[in-house]
Amino acid sequence: MSSTAITIQARMRSTRLPGKVLAEAVGKPMLELMIERLRRVRLADYIVVATTIHPTDDPIVALAERLGVGHYRGSEEDVLSRVLEAARTHKIDVIVETTGDCPLIDPDVIDQTIQLYRDANVDYTSNILERTYPIGMDVQVFSADALADVARRTNDPSDHEHVSTYIYHHPEIYRLRGLTAPPPFAHPDWRLTLDTPDDLALIREVFRTLYPKNPTFSLADIAALFEQRPELTSMNAHIQHRWVHPRA
Repeated sequence: MSSTAITIQARMRSTRLPGKVLAEAVGKPMLELMIERLRRVRLADYIVVATTIHPTDDPIVALAERLGVGHYRGSEEDVLSRVLEAARTHKIDVIVETTGDCPLIDPDVIDQTIQLYRDANVDYTSNILERTYPIGMDVQVFSADALADVARRTNDPSDHEHVSTYIYHHPEIYRLRGLTAPPPFAHPDWRLTLDTPDDLALIREVFRTLYPKNPTFSLADIAALFEQRPELTSMNAHIQHRWVHPRA
């Protein structure tokens, strides 16, 4: 039996908002809230937090241990190697790649991406090949063997910083399939990611409004909230997103 596991790349030394993964909403760290949501993914067997060996990330390890999820500590700069080593250490066959700046990620979107990977007989599936979902719903699925193949093929620091970019930049090598958002969720301009103080303010408001009544709220619930209160999306609409640019 092959294993499918969600990896979360998380560290404290973010450049724009240090410590963001442990910033709190509704009395809980963002990373804990994200793990709560990821535990509802039906098609993943377990969760592994892939953090770094830097001492500032000790609290991330402590949180993972308190919540009973796996963790791995590796290179801060070479994130590809960190995730690959985490997969090898925890015997992960299929990696469901997420990042700690997506505390609002929807479990159902992840399940759909995993199911597409299983059904399509490809090397890689994601919902970012064509940006249709809100920023912050990002998930990528590929095998540990595919990532090991990337590690053998490239030493480019950019490829090793961004983990899976080499895969989708090389469709001549790897078979790719993308998941696109249905019309109610096709809002690629929405920022549901955690990268700046304004992002933090929006995400805190979403949790403050939705979580007390329904801790398992979905992307549909977020969309309904934004329809009722459209001013919320303007809280961080001015922020320039740091895209991982395609190769020339």
